[in-house]
Amino acid sequence: MNDSELKKLFDYIESSTREMIELETTLTAHPALAPENGGDGEVEKCEALLAWLAQNGLPAAIRYDAPDSRVSSGKRPNAVVTIPGKSDDYAVWVMAHLDVVPVGEKSLWHTDPWSVVEKDGKLYGRGVEDNQQGLVSGVFAALAYVKNNMMPEHTVKLLFMADEEVGSTYGIKYVLKEHEHLFRKEDVIVIPDGGDERGETIEVAEKNIVWLRFHVVGKQTHGSRPDTGANACLAADELALLLHDMKTVFDKRDPLFTPDCSTFEPTMRLANVEGINIIPGNDVFCMDCRILPCYSIKEVLAEVDKRCAVIEKKYGVKVEYTTPQSEESPATPVDSPIVKKLSEAIKKAHGKTARTIGIGGGTVAAPLRVLGYNAAVWSTLDDMAHQPNEYCVIDNIVADAKTLAVLFSL
Repeated sequence: MNDSELKKLFDYIESSTREMIELETTLTAHPALAPENGGDGEVEKCEALLAWLAQNGLPAAIRYDAPDSRVSSGKRPNAVVTIPGKSDDYAVWVMAHLDVVPVGEKSLWHTDPWSVVEKDGKLYGRGVEDNQQGLVSGVFAALAYVKNNMMPEHTVKLLFMADEEVGSTYGIKYVLKEHEHLFRKEDVIVIPDGGDERGETIEVAEKNIVWLRFHVVGKQTHGSRPDTGANACLAADELALLLHDMKTVFDKRDPLFTPDCSTFEPTMRLANVEGINIIPGNDVFCMDCRILPCYSIKEVLAEVDKRCAVIEKKYGVKVEYTTPQSEESPATPVDSPIVKKLSEAIKKAHGKTARTIGIGGGTVAAPLRVLGYNAAVWSTLDDMAHQPNEYCVIDNIVADAKTLAVLFSL
C-alpha cells in the first residue's frame, strides 16, 4: 500500500470521531449482562450493533448463536462480518466481546453508567473501554476500506462474541466447538482487549487460571464449648493460609509476567453463622490462582489435595472443593506471523516499537491457543475495565483503528 492510499484510510478514521462516539453511545445504551450477573444476555446489544453496521455500509453479518434457555431470547449471539480481501489465503480476525460486567456500587459513579458522557476527550460509561473500544476500532478500520472503495490485502473478519466476562462458554468456546471450520491455523488473530496506555505491548501468554471453591464441613457447637464441635471457620482459615503458601512450592519466576510468579489468593467468602457465640459447622471460601505456564493445573490440584488432607486430619473436618473455572493454554510464539505483522503495523502507524508480554488475566486468546491458533491481545488503553467511572480515551479508538487499518494492508 502506498502512502497516498494509507493517507486516505487515516483521513477517514480521523474524520470519524463523531461516528465513533455515536456507536459507543448506541452500544452502552444496551446493557449486555450474562445471566450469572443478573442480566438477559447480549441479543439486544448485538442487534443494535448489526443494525448500525448495516446502515453504515458494512456487509451483513452471519450469526452463530449459542442456545441458552436462561435468557429471554433463548440465545447468546456471536456474529461475523466479512470484508473480502485481495487474497483469501488466510483471514485477519479482530475479535471483541459484547458482554460487560455489572455496574457495581452505583454511588461511586459520577454519571449514568448506561448513558455515554463525553468529557475532556474521554467517554464515560460501562463497557466503553471493555470491550467496546476495541470493537469500535475494528469497525472503523474496516469502514475505512469500505468507504474508500479499497480492498484489504487479505480477508478481514470482525467477530463479535458473547459471554467473555464469565468464561466464554456461549461465546468463543461455543464457536470453536460448533463452527471451528470458520478458522484456519494460518489466520492472523487480534484481540483488542488488553494493553497499555501507549499501545506498545502485545500479550502472547497468559497464566493458567484455576478458581477454587472450598466447602469445609465441621460440627456446629456453642462458642463456649469448642471441645464439643469442629470449627469449620478455623479450619478454613488455616487452609486458606496453607494454600496461599503454595507459592513456595511453585516458586519459579518468569519476567514475561507481572507479577513474575504464581499467585494463590483467597478471595470471596460466604456467610456462615448468624451469632457471635456459635462455632460454625460449615464454611465456604474461594481462591483465585494464577499459575505460570511452566506448571500444569493437574500438579497444582495434586498439591491442593495434599494440603486439604492435612487440614482434615488436624481439625477433624471434611474438605470438599470444586473448580468453577480452570483454563490453561500455550503461548503464542513471539516470532509468529501475528506478532510480526502487528508489530510492523504499530511501527508503521505510530513509529513505536512493540514488545511482548504475558498477563495473569484471562482472555478469549486462551481457548484459541489451546487449539493451535496463534492469537495476540493488544490495544491502547488506560485499563479501566470493571472499575466505577469506566472511561475510554477517544484518541485511543482513533489510534488503534489506524493500527488495524495498517495491519489489514500487510
